[in-house]
Amino acid sequence: MLRGFATINYYADDLAAARDWYAEFLGVDAYFEVSGGYVEFRVGDSADELGIVNRAYQPHPTGEPAGQIMYWAVDDVQATLDRLLAMGAMEHQPVTKRGGGFVTASVTDPFGNVLGFMYNQHYLDVLRETAASR
Repeated sequence: MLRGFATINYYADDLAAARDWYAEFLGVDAYFEVSGGYVEFRVGDSADELGIVNRAYQPHPTGEPAGQIMYWAVDDVQATLDRLLAMGAMEHQPVTKRGGGFVTASVTDPFGNVLGFMYNQHYLDVLRETAASR
């Protein structure tokens, strides 16, 4: 039933500041924007969508980070954590070795969203197998 990751939405009171912060972190500009309401980036190996929505449209505001954590694949968890902390994010979960080659960490961005990231050898293996089969 699930065909793949389509979009993850983060929320921000100051959409322009969030757009600029994520553009700096990601190293790419947003490719789509609805003035005052929504900004979207394409990210990573599969051009996954990272959307930032004006918090006024958040269906169930919590006031603090809550819920599931979606982990983005990265090559170096510690370097990613260090960069995000230097950009003003707050540590949510420290670098944690999960075994089997999995390492995770997460931060709360300056807009109150949890941004997870991980090193995942399985992700790299699947990516390599997919590329080889094309």
